[in-house]
Amino acid sequence: MKIISQNKKGRFDYEVLSTIEAGIVLIGDEVKALRAGHINLTGSFAVVTGGELFLLNCHITPYDKAFQKNDDAASRTRKLLVHRRELNKLIGEVSQKGLTLVPLKIYFNKRSKVKLEIGLCKHKKAAGKKRELKEQDIKRETSRELKDVFKYK
Repeated sequence: MKIISQNKKGRFDYEVLSTIEAGIVLIGDEVKALRAGHINLTGSFAVVTGGELFLLNCHITPYDKAFQKNDDAASRTRKLLVHRRELNKLIGEVSQKGLTLVPLKIYFNKRSKVKLEIGLCKHKKAAGKKRELKEQDIKRETSRELKDVFKYK
């Protein structure tokens, strides 16, 4: 599995309750642009419309050496491919609990297919974000101190 891009802002702003792997419908030279790493997942989200799952605000920069460059298609709505059972489960959870579908990472699987990991997320409060940053700092400091202690033995 080769990770193309991760949505670090999504993991920071949201608490991930569960994840689902989805395929994505791409056109033209978008796969070549993804292989070059020209994608931005920040600010993107998934919605269910008409019984189908779509990805919004995902920006894929057009491939440099493409024959036809269409800058309007960079932020177009892209269809996501999931099984019907998974889609029904997502529809129920999003409508009942007020949760959000956030893309967490996009990658090539073992068969070189582009896959998108979608997280069923709940928005964090500001205090939760601060607490998480504080815990990370404490963990980092303790690992540094332990590293120095075990270095001289």
